[in-house]
Amino acid sequence: MAKALVLESKGNLSIRDIDLPGHVGPNDVKIKINTVGVCGSDVHYYTHGKIGPFVVNEPMILGHEASGTIIEIGKNVTTLKIGDRVCMEPGIPNPLSKAAKLGIYNVDPDVSFWATPPIHGCLTETVVHPAAFTFKLPDNVSFEEGAFVEPFAIGVHACVKAKIKPGDICLVVGCGPIGILTAIGALASGASKVFISDVAAPKLEIAGQYEGIIPVNITKESLEDKITAECGKGWGVDVTFEASGHPSAYDTVLACTRPGGTIVFVGMPVDKVPFDFVTAQSKEIHMETIFRYAHVYDRAVNLIASGKVNLKPLMSGIYPLSKAIEAFERAASAQPTDVKLMIKVAE
Repeated sequence: MAKALVLESKGNLSIRDIDLPGHVGPNDVKIKINTVGVCGSDVHYYTHGKIGPFVVNEPMILGHEASGTIIEIGKNVTTLKIGDRVCMEPGIPNPLSKAAKLGIYNVDPDVSFWATPPIHGCLTETVVHPAAFTFKLPDNVSFEEGAFVEPFAIGVHACVKAKIKPGDICLVVGCGPIGILTAIGALASGASKVFISDVAAPKLEIAGQYEGIIPVNITKESLEDKITAECGKGWGVDVTFEASGHPSAYDTVLACTRPGGTIVFVGMPVDKVPFDFVTAQSKEIHMETIFRYAHVYDRAVNLIASGKVNLKPLMSGIYPLSKAIEAFERAASAQPTDVKLMIKVAE
C-alpha cells in the first residue's frame, strides 16, 4: 500500500492509500518519488474525466513528470545504483513493435504512458520503472529540475526535428509552458533569437526574462509586421514552432516562415483545421510534426546540467503531497502568472 493522489472520477480527487504492484523485475528499478510536476493533461483528466478516447473509468493515480531516488535495482541493472537521483521517461513502448524497431517508439500504439487510462501515474510514494527509461541526474540538477525534464523534452524534441542551425531566427506561436520551453530549447540549440507570440501578457512577460527571447503581444501589434521588420519583406524566420494548437495560427505560421524554412507543429488542435497547402508548396516549406518525444531525455538533462537552460523562473509553486488537491485546484483555475506547479511527494 502507498499513499497517492487518486482521481476517483471526474472532478473528484483524493489522497489515500492504494495497492500498487511492487515487484522489481530484473531490468527494473524502484524509485522513491521526490517531485512531480502538474501537467495540463493531468488537469484535463481532473476537470473533464477524459482526453479524446482515453476515459477515466476507474480510479487512477495522476502525474507523469517526476524525479526521485533509486531504492532498489533489478539483478540485470548495471547502469544505475541504489541512491542515484533520477528522472523517468514516462512512456514505455513495446520493444518488439514496428515503431520501436524504427526508433520512433513514441508513436508506438502499444506504448504504456503514466497517467493515461488505465495506466496509473507517479503521484505516489514509490514506483517501479524500467532502468532503460530512467536517467541519472547530475549533482547540480535539483529534483525540481529533474521533474521538469519531461515537458522540456517536448521542446528539445521539437528543436531536434527542426534541425536548427547556428544563428537561425525562430518564432514560437503560443506562450504556454510548452511554447516557452520550446523557445528556451531553440536558443540552447543555436538560434540567435526567438520571437514568441501570444495574447497573454503575463506569460509573455515571463518568457521575456530570457535573453534572446522577444515577446510579441498580438493584441497590441501585428506579428507579421514584427517578423517583416526583422527579416525583410517577402522573407521570414528560419524556423517556426506552432505551439498553440489554435485554428487562427496556421495562416500566421505560413506567412511568417521564409521560403525553404521549416514549420514544426507542436500544439494539438481540438478539432480538424483548414490548412493552406498551396502557400506551403509555393514556399517549399519543410513541415514536421511531433508527438511527445523520443531519444532526447539525456539531451534535456545535459542541457539543464550545462547551465545553458534555467528553468527556475518557470516554477510557479511547490506543494506538499498533503496539499496536492489544492495544487490541482489552482492549476485548474489557470492563473495567468502560473507556468508550472509542482508537488513534493517526499516531505
